[in-house]
Amino acid sequence: MKDFKIIEWLGDRIKIIDQTKLPREEVFIELADYNQVSDAIKRLSIRGAPDIGVAAAYGYVLGAQKIDARSEDDFLMKLRPVSETLASSRPTAVNLFWALERMNRVAQGTEDVSQIKAALLAEARLIESENDEANRRLSEFGAELIQDGFTVLTHCNAGALATAAYGTALGVIKMAVEQGKKVKVFADETRPLLQGARLTTWELLKEGIPVTLITDSMAGYFIQKGEIDCVVVGADRIAANGDVANKIGTYTLAVLAAENAVPFYVAAPASTVDLSLPSGDDIPIEERSPGEVTHILGVKIAPEGVNAANPAFDVTPHYYISAIITEKGIIREPYVERLGKLFT
Repeated sequence: MKDFKIIEWLGDRIKIIDQTKLPREEVFIELADYNQVSDAIKRLSIRGAPDIGVAAAYGYVLGAQKIDARSEDDFLMKLRPVSETLASSRPTAVNLFWALERMNRVAQGTEDVSQIKAALLAEARLIESENDEANRRLSEFGAELIQDGFTVLTHCNAGALATAAYGTALGVIKMAVEQGKKVKVFADETRPLLQGARLTTWELLKEGIPVTLITDSMAGYFIQKGEIDCVVVGADRIAANGDVANKIGTYTLAVLAAENAVPFYVAAPASTVDLSLPSGDDIPIEERSPGEVTHILGVKIAPEGVNAANPAFDVTPHYYISAIITEKGIIREPYVERLGKLFT
């Protein structure tokens, strides 16, 4: 993914690749307003927990830049709707709230409005650069778990498109390949929005990494036949006990992997860990439109009037997870103790 940036700051707007158009079209759009950034996150033009965090930080800057205020109090009052609008865009990915909390703290740091605006832009750029560094570091740690000749199964998309950086789950795979290891990938299509079929395969083909696309329901078949050496996925939120919320279907893979003694790894930056939530039972799960299930790329596939459920994420209990890969190292049970140490 060296040929373009997933998110690019242009001074008074951000430029993104519209992920809803991939792989049929590589369309770039420019967002000049925080409401446009929020809408882009909601409609999944911007998606993936780290990517959402970076975009929200720049969206915050866009909102701040357009505020006309003579006092700090007036500025902060007008800034509040910016933060609230961005926070409402998606509920599950904790990186969104982590980034906004950082921006809110910076906004409180000085009494000069012009200095606040400059500090906010500097913080957004820092969030972006730290995200890139975290991706690369966790990928280096994760690559240690990938042996030469491995076939890795992944779900949804946790590459550059999802992180605005090197990638998490796909970053681990890419790093292993860069180290000279021969690695093959099986990618679940990831219904209902086909992020695996549309995005993960697109990224891996660009990287020259062999990938085989399968339907979600084929995963058990290939795991049982011994064709999968490990499963690597990303995460949208990790609770204090190591329970992980990720794209719907992840829990199914974890159970299948455990049943067949296949290692199941989660790759995510420390910003994805939410120590305020004791377990996955406390993670809010986004419910999206039933139309995403009854339609594929705008084409109706189900009979008129049928009910459809569409939870966007599920929670994988910590006891199914072989290790959590972060930029601070590879973490195994007991997760409560070891995840807590990430922040001490």
